[in-house]
Amino acid sequence: MASSRLLILIEIAIMSGLAFVLSFVKIGVFWAYGGSISLVMLPIVVMAFRRGWKAGIVTGLIVGLLKLIGGYVVHPVQLVLDYPLPFLTIGLASLFAVKGSFEGKRFYAAMIGGVLFASFLRFLCHFTSGVVWFGEYAPEGTPVALYSFVYNISYVLPEALISIIVLALFGKKYSQMFQPKKELGV
Repeated sequence: MASSRLLILIEIAIMSGLAFVLSFVKIGVFWAYGGSISLVMLPIVVMAFRRGWKAGIVTGLIVGLLKLIGGYVVHPVQLVLDYPLPFLTIGLASLFAVKGSFEGKRFYAAMIGGVLFASFLRFLCHFTSGVVWFGEYAPEGTPVALYSFVYNISYVLPEALISIIVLALFGKKYSQMFQPKKELGV
């Protein structure tokens, strides 16, 4: 039992570090006021599907706290909405995993549903932060909610779609990556 907990903690640490590093590998355009398209979601989702929502949330929380390094903070609530909370919600992707869903169409349905759900929750965090604290950047005459919606969906949605594609490719070839070894009793 103690060795399986240790193994899970080691996996959380490795996946958190990998996600943090992947957050610096940016794809495409850079957004002026934060946000980017990267592969940060991949290790968090893998951890969530592999070890469950609790491990996924812890992994995401660690990533969110690491993202604070060099982050931009204007208020303590904004800090929570833009850093730990959106990344820990990615760990909830595993809520769509059901027993035996790691093969075929069931795997893809669980993974796609989980990533879209987690991305929606992540989007809500960033959207709320944008409306409350960054509305001043909206062009004159543009409703703040519309500005925050367009700004945040412009990177969260593409990142979700890219994550789904990469996870589907990995899942097809390496489905065991999403499952812990059964002989360890974990």
